[in-house]
Amino acid sequence: MNKIKGNSFFLGKDVDTDQILPGFAMSCPKEELYKHALSGSAIANFSEKVKSGDIIIAEENFGCGSSREQAPLALKGTGLGAVVATSFARIFRRNAINIGLPVLVSNDISKIKSECKDGDIFEIDLEKSILLNCTKGKEYSLVKLSATTFDTLQAGGLINKVRNILISRGEISEL
Repeated sequence: MNKIKGNSFFLGKDVDTDQILPGFAMSCPKEELYKHALSGSAIANFSEKVKSGDIIIAEENFGCGSSREQAPLALKGTGLGAVVATSFARIFRRNAINIGLPVLVSNDISKIKSECKDGDIFEIDLEKSILLNCTKGKEYSLVKLSATTFDTLQAGGLINKVRNILISRGEISEL
């Protein structure tokens, strides 16, 4: 998963977990959470529009609010490739990485928002920490992921990472 490519969706600042996954959806089975992803936001029909690999570009404090771990699960369930923002709420970021959803920081968000628009195709190179607008041919920088975070995302989340470590040590067998 070194590169992620997809259509872009732009959001503003302070997108909270109630917008990402409204309270009424909390009682839904885990496999149906995606149907309600961002239904409390400016993109209420997000689950109908998003395609595998698509990318959300947002401003600061994405994922603020309650610490509901279902919010990143709902986004990942849609097939979303990544979220790029100026900053993330700490618990949301940790929950997203733990399930293998790339959440990436860029200090170029204001520039991106002034030069790009919804629907532009973007490609993320995780190894090089680059966000490329394929539609406009413009390149933006991402804050480099730590080795631990990169490894966790490459494994598809924390559980997979730990499982791979235990398998490599011979402590468990592959199942």
